[in-house]
Amino acid sequence: MRFFSISDLHLSFAKPVDPQNWQSVELYKPMDVFNDDWHKHYQKIYENWQARVKPEDIVLMPGDISWATRLEEARHDMDFLGLMPGTIYAVPGNHDYWWQGITKTRQFVPDNMKLIQNDSAMVGDIALCGTRGWTCPNSHQFTAEDEKIYKRELIRLENSLRSVPPNASEIIVLMHFMPTNEVHERSGFIELLCDYEVSRVVYGHLHDRARNYRLPDELWGIKFHLVSADYLNFCPRIILEK
Repeated sequence: MRFFSISDLHLSFAKPVDPQNWQSVELYKPMDVFNDDWHKHYQKIYENWQARVKPEDIVLMPGDISWATRLEEARHDMDFLGLMPGTIYAVPGNHDYWWQGITKTRQFVPDNMKLIQNDSAMVGDIALCGTRGWTCPNSHQFTAEDEKIYKRELIRLENSLRSVPPNASEIIVLMHFMPTNEVHERSGFIELLCDYEVSRVVYGHLHDRARNYRLPDELWGIKFHLVSADYLNFCPRIILEK
């Protein structure tokens, strides 16, 4: 069994997807308006995923999954993910407005997709935890409103970590936001990750800023994996093999 990760898929299918006919795809928010790397990014994701991931594998997806603003608007995006091999474990990103009440959202996603919110999941003896995260103190333009959301996300992360059973051999955390500010100061998120002896963190969100701001591969005894789809050239990256 292998653990892959990829985030920031930013799907926006306006009708069902036929992988045998990519020319028929309709999007309501094309990503290639940002740059040419995103041209038909959904096809790249599909082909790379199908080529690499096996049914027994795990795919960690830390947020920005769909541009949908309401749950039902994400239907075609969820059906697309339902075509993928492996079991997906996800947390929301800042654009996942479709992710609403957790019970309703869990009932909505495909059978191969599991959601983490204020709890954790066990895959063998490995615990998966996570939360969206947020902008950290001393980041550029950090506001009083950011402070409120940041503190709420700290509570959610600790709720997730507290739920891990004592027999877990390793804890992997999914966060959409990088768990520090741009200069990598030790944040409340890092304090929790260290207190609970988290081994790895997968995160996204950075996109074209990745080269400037991404965390080093290891810091504070934690391995960090930036997995924004465009940073990975739209190919799920293996982070652990058991």
